[in-house]
Amino acid sequence: MDEEVAIGHPAQPTSDEVALYGWAAVHERMDVDVAAIDLELSRDDILSALSSLTERGLIHLSDDDAAPLRLMDPKLVADVVTAPMEMAIRRQQESLDAARGRFSGLHEHYLEGMRRRSLKVELVPRLEEVRAALNRAAAECKTEVLTSQPGGNRVPEALEEALKRDSVTLARGVRMRTLYQHTARFNGPSQSYVAAMAQLGAEYRTAHELFGRLIVFDREVAFIPEAGGTWGAVIIREPSIVHYMCDIFEQTWSLAQPFSDATTDGLETVAREVDRTIARLLAAGLKDETIARRLGMSLRTARRHIADIMESLGAESRFQAGVIMASRGLLKEDKPTLQE
Repeated sequence: MDEEVAIGHPAQPTSDEVALYGWAAVHERMDVDVAAIDLELSRDDILSALSSLTERGLIHLSDDDAAPLRLMDPKLVADVVTAPMEMAIRRQQESLDAARGRFSGLHEHYLEGMRRRSLKVELVPRLEEVRAALNRAAAECKTEVLTSQPGGNRVPEALEEALKRDSVTLARGVRMRTLYQHTARFNGPSQSYVAAMAQLGAEYRTAHELFGRLIVFDREVAFIPEAGGTWGAVIIREPSIVHYMCDIFEQTWSLAQPFSDATTDGLETVAREVDRTIARLLAAGLKDETIARRLGMSLRTARRHIADIMESLGAESRFQAGVIMASRGLLKEDKPTLQE
């Protein structure tokens, strides 16, 4: 049986008992008939209350004419009455503390196991190690590679290395899909690389903005950049996270346009698309550096576009340029925006 139930809760004084105790404290005597009249209670009620107060030790009656009535301090009586409850509470608290202590010990074992467990998120800080990890993942890839590659300009040396690696991967029947930004259409090395790889079966699409740099092999292992702008990478093997990244890629892929160089699409069309996107970002209050990064162009190029837009609109500020274009309906996308 529960210890608290076994002990029970002490009954609290009733309103009659409180009233009679107060009457006795004022009159310093006990007269049942007078108390009944004063308190507007029956004689039986007064007798019942007096009996209870006496049993509790709150009132002591004696035959001594000098001191026929003696009241006890209710706080002292309460201490005596509630002592068993306090003892039960202390024991319960001790049991609670002991249980928490045992579970705390289990938690230490859990943390130790987590430290020893093979991690599904791995930080690779140096560029040489990142390249080695990418080459190994590509060599082990069996079905699919998904890549998001922000930025308009790619280093020729990096493209040459990717060309060798990706050619071998495609030769094994692996499907490769890559997302670029529209600015890559102006980059000669990127155009040559895409043309060569497309002949081998690789697929390429472009969008104004991408969610970030990402490479996923077989939907099992993903590479993302290390925070802080270093050349390091984070390798992720946690299935739920990799699956989430693949979903983001697929959503962007479905809205992107097939890759073609700017000349094929028409330089004027592509430039208008770029200006429209820049104006939309200006209206959102983004800084030049953020706009350049999101569109994959250099800061100098982005500022040249911004200056041309402001001059053509007669705008005195970047925000005003975005507002003017919005009021003229110039931020709405043409259909189709790019060649399908």
